[in-house]
Amino acid sequence: MTMAATSQHAVKGLDLGTSRIVLATLNGEDVDFTPQLNAFVDIPYSRMTEQMLARENILHQIEGAHIYAYGNRADEFAKFLDGDTRRPMQSGLLNPAEPKNLQMIELLVGRLCGKAAKGEKLCLSIPSAPPERGSDLIFHARSVQGICEKLGYQAQPVNEGLAIVYAELKDANFTGIGMSFGGGMCNICLAYLGLPVLTTATTRAGDYIDQSAASVTGETPTTVRLHKENAAESGFALDGAAGGSIDRALSVYYADVIETAVATLRTAMAESRKLPRFTAPIPIVCAGGTAMVRNFLPRLQSVIAETELPVGISDVYLARDPCNATAKGALIGAMLNM
Repeated sequence: MTMAATSQHAVKGLDLGTSRIVLATLNGEDVDFTPQLNAFVDIPYSRMTEQMLARENILHQIEGAHIYAYGNRADEFAKFLDGDTRRPMQSGLLNPAEPKNLQMIELLVGRLCGKAAKGEKLCLSIPSAPPERGSDLIFHARSVQGICEKLGYQAQPVNEGLAIVYAELKDANFTGIGMSFGGGMCNICLAYLGLPVLTTATTRAGDYIDQSAASVTGETPTTVRLHKENAAESGFALDGAAGGSIDRALSVYYADVIETAVATLRTAMAESRKLPRFTAPIPIVCAGGTAMVRNFLPRLQSVIAETELPVGISDVYLARDPCNATAKGALIGAMLNM
């Protein structure tokens, strides 16, 4: 099925990530992506603040003596207030310590997706469950699917790692390994002809890097995250020879994230009793905002090359559009299930 063969408003894909929520929609043969930061800040209410937010088109919700500014520009206020944003999600799932978790997710998803057209389908990404949080995943998946259904969509979930396979491995008959290095988790899926053979995840990902680096440098997690995301200005590169304390801490924890992800993949494959007989080596494709830092891919390639896996690996490469690959894969998942 080609993009053009699908009605322009028949399907949507939603990457429901810990750090960002990304909507994928069709635009002819192309796919458009709309992101929103999955975070908010609590600001004391004043008429002046309300007018300023409205004038600047900053997403906000007023509740009594509070204004909740959410979405892409929440970081501006967190930095101005010398604090950190509040996060509706943590480690890939709803944040149990945030009482407004579902309320803010509903606001963000509603703003991004809008009300569904009649019969419109939406496929949304769902992470794999770390061993200790299986019951949490059930609650998360049903809750966020319910939010989409409340908007009128025929909603269905897709594993985040499988979404990477859908987005990037069409030429390999959707056979290979997708690794999504996001904010809350690294999600991993081994697929064979588009079917998930095994899925697994670790909670060592972008947030773990930010929080750990902040802990040893005395900075806030928001400051650390902005430092690594603005690498063009900060000059940060994984394993860079130069750099200050933040750069050194980031390199240590990035290395830990990569090594943990590959070790988790190796263990899951070794323990699986249903690995197909692959007739040739298979590719590994990685995606996600955490994978975009300079020198991430060479480091991942090196660790995989040094790791004995049960199947041969033909290539390890970065998705063409790492930050939007999960949303694109969710969109393709919706199209494949029409």
